Amino acid sequence: MMGFPILTLITFLPVLGMIIILFLKKEQGNTIKYTTLAITAIQVVLAIILLTNYNYSAAGVYEERSFQFIEKFRWIEIGGISWLGTVKIDYFLGVDGLSMPMVLLTALISFIAAISSLNINHSLKGYFALFLLLDTGMMGVFVALDFFLFYIFWELMLLPMYFLIGIWGGPRKEYAAIKFFIYTLFGSIFILLVMIGLYFSATETLADGTKVFTFDLLQLMNSGNYTADGILSPLNPNNLRFVAYLALFVGFAIKIPMFPFHTWLPDAHVEAPTPISVILAGVLLKMGTYGILRISYPIFPDITRDLMWWIAIFGMVNIIYGAFVALAQKDFKKLIAYSSVSHMGYVLLGMASLTSTGVNGAIFQMFNHGTITAMLFLIVGVVYDRAHTRGLDDFGGLALQMPAYTGFVTVAFFATIGLPSMSGFISEALVFVGAFGVDSIRVITMISALGILLGAGYMLWTLQRIFFGPLNQKWATLKDIDSREYAMFIPLTIIIIFLGVYPSAMLDIMNTSVNTLVNFLHNNFTVSSISGL
Repeated sequence: MMGFPILTLITFLPVLGMIIILFLKKEQGNTIKYTTLAITAIQVVLAIILLTNYNYSAAGVYEERSFQFIEKFRWIEIGGISWLGTVKIDYFLGVDGLSMPMVLLTALISFIAAISSLNINHSLKGYFALFLLLDTGMMGVFVALDFFLFYIFWELMLLPMYFLIGIWGGPRKEYAAIKFFIYTLFGSIFILLVMIGLYFSATETLADGTKVFTFDLLQLMNSGNYTADGILSPLNPNNLRFVAYLALFVGFAIKIPMFPFHTWLPDAHVEAPTPISVILAGVLLKMGTYGILRISYPIFPDITRDLMWWIAIFGMVNIIYGAFVALAQKDFKKLIAYSSVSHMGYVLLGMASLTSTGVNGAIFQMFNHGTITAMLFLIVGVVYDRAHTRGLDDFGGLALQMPAYTGFVTVAFFATIGLPSMSGFISEALVFVGAFGVDSIRVITMISALGILLGAGYMLWTLQRIFFGPLNQKWATLKDIDSREYAMFIPLTIIIIFLGVYPSAMLDIMNTSVNTLVNFLHNNFTVSSISGL
């Protein structure tokens, strides 16, 4: 649409940076670092170009005209296999109001994490090459519109994250990396099986009238493209369609992480280096909820409607359980990890409402949680780099010693709590308004609101223990934040306050596409696949 393949550029630019880094000598540490910083900065510029050229009102039914900046061509085609027919896989990229906020978030968090990575001091070539490969995998997930291509990017993310935790992590890094890998791979197997089942159930009509099986997500969303005898066809209702929905949901739920699939997250966060924790919380957790919205909801609208109550239940459990466990933590980083579990529950609750208000709130919460939690993990990293401890009871009175740092901490903590004029307040309010308006989940929503009180409890208690009271003389020589840390905190602080004061800047991007999705869910009628259970 802009005359050049900007989505390909923003997705694969980090691969170019990775290749450059691999050709540099390992002694060129600063060149390696600033090459990565430059690549991620260019990504941010490209994301801004996308945003300024984005048509806020362009959406409709789930067809190509609902998406923008489309790049599509035949990537793989294999014919002559009798029982398979023609295997067709497209290189198909595009964005809409669901993916555009995630593209912006990925570019921003990758840039902030690159700044944070400037203090990495060993095995620089390996670290920054893997960092950029991870960046490509994340960005690709949010722009891919072919299920096969989506799955490749989804899996591509797994390998660099495994090594970034396992090599540059903390004392239990191997355990945390293996646990992360096994959990994610377990979920990926489910996604792969459902993808294959959908492939053999739906067809696409080519220009010459030939029908071929397809991985095209837009074709899979249209029930008219399914064969009557397809194993996952809505035209041939069976309980396998319900099983497929659950399998796909579990695959995405592990990445959220949704209770009870959340146990990999605290270990991964605690052991990962600070920049990788920032990426993990800021972007990777959003891939699960994005996958549900992009794939599960529009391909299985009937089952989504049937199971909305259960999705709300799991959202409530995430909110309350994560908050209570966070209250019990004595490790600063683990507390933030469990607060992520709790706050991703708000996303599930908004998604479960199947209302425009609730789903807008859920996607907005995904973006806001990404920026706020990224800032929280940077905050932990700053104090750990200086004190080499994360114990909440080991500090006291740091506000006297590090006033600028305390100011940024206060912004992040109150944004997490949901203070009005901060971005977290708007997204959580929309989630609760949308969910409370649905009779079947109103009580669940009321119980979930306790999470706000619990969140205020653990964040304010943490603020009091670390920053207020008399200064612990053990930390009387700690230095306040430096210029690199200002460069990390200032952009996130501006975004948090700006979106708290003027949320329409983000909501206008999402609104038309969210309305399209919600109308599709309520108006697309297929025979319920669980009616026979």
